[in-house]
Amino acid sequence: MSDPVRGAGPLVKRIAGVLYPDSEAERFAWVLDEAKRLWGEPDLIGEPVPFTLTDYYRDIAPCLMRRFVCFRGLADAGGLADWKRAACALEARSRTPRAVNVDPGYVDGARLVLASTKDHAHRVWLRDGIYAEVTLRFRFGGWRSFDYTFPDFRGGCYDAFLTETRRLWLAETAHLRRGQGGARRSPE
Repeated sequence: MSDPVRGAGPLVKRIAGVLYPDSEAERFAWVLDEAKRLWGEPDLIGEPVPFTLTDYYRDIAPCLMRRFVCFRGLADAGGLADWKRAACALEARSRTPRAVNVDPGYVDGARLVLASTKDHAHRVWLRDGIYAEVTLRFRFGGWRSFDYTFPDFRGGCYDAFLTETRRLWLAETAHLRRGQGGARRSPE
C-alpha cells in the first residue's frame, strides 16, 4: 500500500529488535525510552528471549537477551535506512564500548525486513552504508525462513510477536483502504 500522504514507499509496521545484557533489564528500558523519542509509542513489546545461538555480539556481554518492539501507526518503508542510522547513533550513546544492539526493520503482510550495516549476497543496498534483508516471509499461514535466515529467527522464537505485528498491520491498512482513517501514521 503506497503512502497516501507523500506517495512514496509502502506503509509498514516499524519494529526494532534490541539485544542487551541479560543482567541489565534497565538497559532495555533505556533503549525503549530513546526509541520512543525517535519512533513514537509502542503498540507491542515482545517477551525477552535468550540470545544464545552465536557469540557475534560478545562485545556487548557474554549473555544477552533479545526483545522486539513494534511502534504505533504506519511508517513509510522508504525510511528504513534512516531508522538504521538512528539506531546506530542510539547504540553509540549506550556506552563505550556499546552496551546494546538495535536492529530496526518492518513487518507488512508478506515479510519481515531488517536493516543492516553489513553487506552480503542476500542483502540489497539502500544508501549511506545501509542494506535491507528480507529475513522471513509470511506464507501458508506462518513465518517461513530462507537459507540465510539467522538461526534464532528460523527457530520461530519471535513468530508470536511477528504475527501480532502483522495482524496490527492488516487492521490498520484495512482501515485506510476503507477510508475510515483508522490507521495512524507514526512520527517520522
